[in-house]
Amino acid sequence: MESYLVHPSGPLTGSINISGAKNAVLPLMAATLLCRGVSTIDNVPQLDDVNTMADLLRHLGAKVNHQHQTLTIDSRACTHHKAPYHLVSKMRASIYVLGPLLARLGKASVAMPGGCAWGPRPVDLHIKAMQSLAAQVHLEHGNIHAHSGRLQGADFSFTTVSVGATANMLMAAVLAKGTTRLFNAAIEPEIDNLIDQLNAMGAQVFGKGSHTLVIEGVETLQAARISAIPDRIEAGTYLIAAAITQGAITLQQVEPKHLKALTNKLIAAGAQISSGENSISINASKRPLKAISVTTGPYPLFATDLQPQWLALVASLKGAAQVKETIYHDRFQHIPEFVRLGAKIRLQGNIAAIIGNPELSGAQVKASDLRAGAALILLGLIAQGHTQVHDIYHLDRGYHDLPQKLSQLGGTIQRLGKEPSIQPIRLCG
Repeated sequence: MESYLVHPSGPLTGSINISGAKNAVLPLMAATLLCRGVSTIDNVPQLDDVNTMADLLRHLGAKVNHQHQTLTIDSRACTHHKAPYHLVSKMRASIYVLGPLLARLGKASVAMPGGCAWGPRPVDLHIKAMQSLAAQVHLEHGNIHAHSGRLQGADFSFTTVSVGATANMLMAAVLAKGTTRLFNAAIEPEIDNLIDQLNAMGAQVFGKGSHTLVIEGVETLQAARISAIPDRIEAGTYLIAAAITQGAITLQQVEPKHLKALTNKLIAAGAQISSGENSISINASKRPLKAISVTTGPYPLFATDLQPQWLALVASLKGAAQVKETIYHDRFQHIPEFVRLGAKIRLQGNIAAIIGNPELSGAQVKASDLRAGAALILLGLIAQGHTQVHDIYHLDRGYHDLPQKLSQLGGTIQRLGKEPSIQPIRLCG
């Protein structure tokens, strides 16, 4: 299996460009199923999750072409309504095809989704949302089966804020008859990006940026061109990488307002942050940073997808802090791997209590999920000796050119394959 070998690298410096957001691109791709035409999505990163969604769309009858950073999707021949297990099991975002298939074809059969290995993330809200639009939905043999005539507009209130269920409901409701009102909807930037795409296709969605969305159903939609927003999680990961190495870097092609929760915490920790229209600079070299506690929450609060990276930062600083996870209470499978590197962390329910240890030691560790893998690489940049991160297929799902971008900033990281074999790494400490 392939792995990353990470060397202690000193302060990161320089400038990199941030890629398009994986979490925005995937629902944008699914939404192209709603029309019969050739859609274009710009600023698309080369990621395994994007490739998986492309394969799923091809299975449903679409023609998908990904060149450079542009995706073209010809959905005119999409007549298949079954999303099979061998594709859907690779990532949870595959469930995004449920709403579009039901709205366009009147039926959908989607295998229960897979993806990161932590935590039960039930599809109940997706099912209830479709049922509120007069769809018949049931689970059988690990598949979600849904059918309907033309969907009917309705009022629906999300019991918890859900980005995925909000996106699925939006895509289903735009072709429903009548008016749909969504309450307690997610307001993540990725949802706004999807709303922009749907409206460009001829939908009538109102209330962007608020927790109440109103959709006036239309008869048909047409193909459109949309650009994916910058990846705020990738950007946040590199900002934390600069902080953990006491570096000074600039991120280009980024949206600063999407990262306010993180940059406010970095400023509180002692880093200097400055923002341009499409750039963010961080300087963490002036003085040792302070360990600052965080609590995750729905946007605009601190993102759960930055929790492992922030945990890595405070684990490397002097002082005590807490990280409280309110989105996925058991999203702490990375803690045992952090401990292997010398981190001092005690887990109590959904709260990780950290006593910082700047003297970390390299070890062999495993990425339990996408963001945990990134966090382990950040720790490897400052740990004494070498750190070898295994199960890096998780990272391929969500980070475009990670070794190259870190190398641009002065980091030292190698991708190792099955061949040639390498010498065993001495475990330090």
